[in-house]
Amino acid sequence: MSSTPSALQGLSQSEVLARCAAGQGNDIPVQTSRTYWDILRDNLFTFINSVYLFLSLVLIALGRASDVVVIAFVVLLNVVINIVQEIRAKQKLDKIALLTRPSATVIRDGRSQEIDLAEIVVGDILAIGPGDQVVVDGVMVGDGDIKGDIKVDESLLTGESDHILKRPGDPVYSGSFCVSGSSYYEAEKVGAASLSSKMTAEARRFRKVLTPLQRRINLIIRLLLGVAIVLGLVTFLRMLLGVTSITAGVQNLAVLVGLVPIGLYFMITLAYALGAVRIAEQSALVQQSNAVESLSNVDVMCLDKTGTLTANRINLRSLEPIDTDRAALEERLGEYAASATASNKTNDAIAAFLPRSPRSVKQEIPFSSVYKWSAIAFADQPGVYVLGAPEVLALAMSLSEDLLTRIQEGADQGLRVLLFAHSSTLPDWSDASDTPVLPPDLKPMALLFFGDELRSDAEKTLAEFRQAGIQVKVISGDNPVTVAALAKQAGLSEDIIAVSGQDLAEMDDAAFTQTAEESTIFGRITPEQKARLVQSLQSRGHYVAMMGDGVNDVLSLKQSNVGVAMESGSQATRSVADIVLLNDTFSALPKIFTEGRRIRNGVVDISKLFMVRIFSFILAIVAIGMITLSFPFSIKASTIVTFLTVGLPPFFVTLWARPTRPKVSLWESFRHFVVPAALTLSLASILVYLYFLAENVGPLMDWLSGAISLEELAQQINRAQISQAQQIAESAMVTMQVLGGLLLLPFLKPPTPSWAGGEPLSRDWRYTILAGLVLLIYIAIITIPPLQRFFELAPLEPQEYIGIGLAAIVWALLLRFIWRRKLMERFLGLIPF
Repeated sequence: MSSTPSALQGLSQSEVLARCAAGQGNDIPVQTSRTYWDILRDNLFTFINSVYLFLSLVLIALGRASDVVVIAFVVLLNVVINIVQEIRAKQKLDKIALLTRPSATVIRDGRSQEIDLAEIVVGDILAIGPGDQVVVDGVMVGDGDIKGDIKVDESLLTGESDHILKRPGDPVYSGSFCVSGSSYYEAEKVGAASLSSKMTAEARRFRKVLTPLQRRINLIIRLLLGVAIVLGLVTFLRMLLGVTSITAGVQNLAVLVGLVPIGLYFMITLAYALGAVRIAEQSALVQQSNAVESLSNVDVMCLDKTGTLTANRINLRSLEPIDTDRAALEERLGEYAASATASNKTNDAIAAFLPRSPRSVKQEIPFSSVYKWSAIAFADQPGVYVLGAPEVLALAMSLSEDLLTRIQEGADQGLRVLLFAHSSTLPDWSDASDTPVLPPDLKPMALLFFGDELRSDAEKTLAEFRQAGIQVKVISGDNPVTVAALAKQAGLSEDIIAVSGQDLAEMDDAAFTQTAEESTIFGRITPEQKARLVQSLQSRGHYVAMMGDGVNDVLSLKQSNVGVAMESGSQATRSVADIVLLNDTFSALPKIFTEGRRIRNGVVDISKLFMVRIFSFILAIVAIGMITLSFPFSIKASTIVTFLTVGLPPFFVTLWARPTRPKVSLWESFRHFVVPAALTLSLASILVYLYFLAENVGPLMDWLSGAISLEELAQQINRAQISQAQQIAESAMVTMQVLGGLLLLPFLKPPTPSWAGGEPLSRDWRYTILAGLVLLIYIAIITIPPLQRFFELAPLEPQEYIGIGLAAIVWALLLRFIWRRKLMERFLGLIPF
């Protein structure tokens, strides 16, 4: 606790208890992640599950309860796996998220104290300073020795980034944050009545930015949904026309619903959850589920100098008077730092170097990153003292060549240089609602040289960024020469290009964008320029991550594709960031990039398996339906193929994914791997189906060749014979589909050069071993009579299984030939024959 201005006493403890009892407390808990109900609802009550439920009820009515058991098994397995994993991730993330749970400073019984947000009551007096978020709706208060003017940014509420002046009596709204100045406000609306609970929380909940991978997969899934709907309508028409029985039609519809890869959604969610847990172990909190995977697309990383290259600690190295007595200078400068109401690291460093007692202040302009200076007029002293960037203060006074040389020398050494000056004229700043004007007749009094402590891991971290192929750009409010010198000390390239905010302000849009692309160091940058730099880089096709800790970084964090904040940063910065680095672990960032690539590669790999299975199914259904006027898959047969090829394996594929850099684009990877595999597997499956169908229905080939009519075919065979032949053909095709799907695993991650073709050599045997273990499960199904009967698979002779196995090997060799010769690319004209 600490003392507060005498004009404010705040509530007493008895008043607080009375208002809590009256229901006037801020009783909305801080939600650190999704609730258990959200997890259950989002995984259980989905559109696809609703369709399956409806079809299951129809199947029960038709006496097909065993089919319902299979459907329920698949749906519940997916739901349980995802719910368990998400709950585990939630529990770990919630524990870590509590470390960044915000608090509030309130005045009670005349003293300030830190309390949890849930303890705020109506009438509480809350302190606010630069970077602090307004946590409840209230009204500004100020009286006596309290300086009540502040500027707030309400962009989180209004979308406008203007700085709004707030004086005693003006309202403030939760969700906004203080940019400059320090004051107090009285809580008026708390809990559900506050604006943040009505607006900000909902806006943030639905702030969902899809990654490029998510957008492409969503497109594919929508196309597949369209195909499934068309095939479903055809099936429904066949039922209406009496071509297909109701029971068979409903079964066919259930199979068609399975073409929509809802399991792919589940696996992506699981990959994000596992990635968030891994990132939590690296001391980082993921606030957007897809943020880690989104990082895998980043090719430009924008950093603020403070807290990244440096350890967020500065000290005053030296003080050089300019035509001023040193003792008098130290006295004034120490009093200046002690009297400032808006404390910052610069003031703290001066106060530590020159400890003095505060004096009564007549007028104050708090420091702002917009105009880069501050000013104080003492009540018993004439004129005003100004502290700020030399190049900014030089606009209001002339500096000698010797002074400019000394400033440049300090910047070249990587020191932060500030100028302390005095003016005998005190401007009227009482109505300053925007950027205040420097006083006239400024006279320099001293140069201050500050040193930043370079982070011990900065050089290693920047090297890891370079190895990952990520450009690093440093955007700072400090002098660009100073920042460049520090960047070189941290191991950034020697041929870096530095540019100042003043130069950028004079450029047109084209020159600004070109400079953003070519330069590495940006100094004396305003918050608006930071956001514009990020936007310019995005306009050149870059995927930009922005990292910051101060309130001046909020706009650029919101503009970036991925926002990263420090735990020690302002509340406003943490609230808009996608990822928060706990304990300010800057060195964890490359590891997070690595984890993002692991997730991306895992999602891409399982997507390929899903796409091959689905497209080969669709082609087989359409082709066999056109040839035989029948539907080739039952619910149980479809379930076996789905579970063994894209049910079990993707879970392990996600776990085993490696963070390698993709050498080709996502579309190129899909085109090269998926299209040939799906076309050839469907063709092989169709041929196997027709072969076994013809083998078991002798006259069928005569009908297909046109030797006999359909009436003659119907006379020679009966419906029972056709049904039995179709079951045998279906069992053979299921075997071919399972073998093909499992052979794709070693093709996906080739353990030896002989398997390479569809994907680069990985030498990872786990995928091949997994395929062998899953094959054993299928062998158990077809050899154990109760399982074989339950899944309605017709028994085949051993030599027939061997024949299908040989057909699968021939298919694999043909597919490898197509991949290695790039026949699909040649056929499409992408490369010459």
